[in-house]
Amino acid sequence: MASAGETEVGAPPAGGMEYSTRGADLDEEFYDPAETAWLSDLTGIADPEELKKHILQVQRDVYAIHPYPCIRLFNFVKQKISRFPIYQELLRLGRERPGALFLDIGCGVGNDTRKAVLDGFPASQIVASDLHANFWDIGHRVFKSTPETFPVKFVSGNIFDDDFLAPADAPIPAGDAPPVDLRALTSLSPLRGRLSAIYASSFFHLFSETQQATLAARLGALLAPTPGSFIFGSHIGRPEKGLRTELARPNVASSVRMLCHSPESWRELWEGVFGKDRVEVKAVLREVQRRDMPEGVTAFIMAWSVKRL
Repeated sequence: MASAGETEVGAPPAGGMEYSTRGADLDEEFYDPAETAWLSDLTGIADPEELKKHILQVQRDVYAIHPYPCIRLFNFVKQKISRFPIYQELLRLGRERPGALFLDIGCGVGNDTRKAVLDGFPASQIVASDLHANFWDIGHRVFKSTPETFPVKFVSGNIFDDDFLAPADAPIPAGDAPPVDLRALTSLSPLRGRLSAIYASSFFHLFSETQQATLAARLGALLAPTPGSFIFGSHIGRPEKGLRTELARPNVASSVRMLCHSPESWRELWEGVFGKDRVEVKAVLREVQRRDMPEGVTAFIMAWSVKRL
């Protein structure tokens, strides 16, 4: 059990992670104009101060839905997806593989989805999904769009709910089954065995070790059997698998306990899903000094990809 001032990673009924927000008021300190300049063209807001005002208001609205620390750090308006080396392969799949389908799971307001569309991945071949439907609605406010001007299919649901995504051991439709009509999609189950690429960033570390294993198996079942299909993302890791218990800054948030994989345990997890020598697993751990952590406390971010051979 978590002690006072801590939150044990676990699994609320909806499958998300709970944070203690005591003392975690929003702070403009984390706002970086260089990270948000790309929104000027999308929103039509040219004045930097007006753009900042717009983003700060949206931040308050998003944070009220669920107080994820990444929202405090303005990650919801950053172009994170394009920083992955495998991102260019995602764009190539969109250009060269007929009907390639891409899923952004845990999409939030859809900033990474929008970046992929801006860079050429067909919007009609993307599905975005999040537990909180309000995030996607607010995304239209963030980027000054509508479902008509940005027609990516969004599906809300709990990935651990069998009615939303069938268990990993459920039968997968044959490869010659009719194409999936994304416009009629109400769950992720029809996408099993159909996806060319899946993006799952800042997602796995929200869950317990058992749930992470279940999540990997379920996402693995969504991936098309075609060589070159892949899953990628990043999340908090550790040099050795174990609980992350570092304290956040006292005036920012309480401490959070979460199960973090190492590159080695991460490889073992995915080889257990697909079978050894059937996927190429890459996981790189990078040491970072987060601005919401006390000085001298190190965090580790693990960027990873899992590609079918």
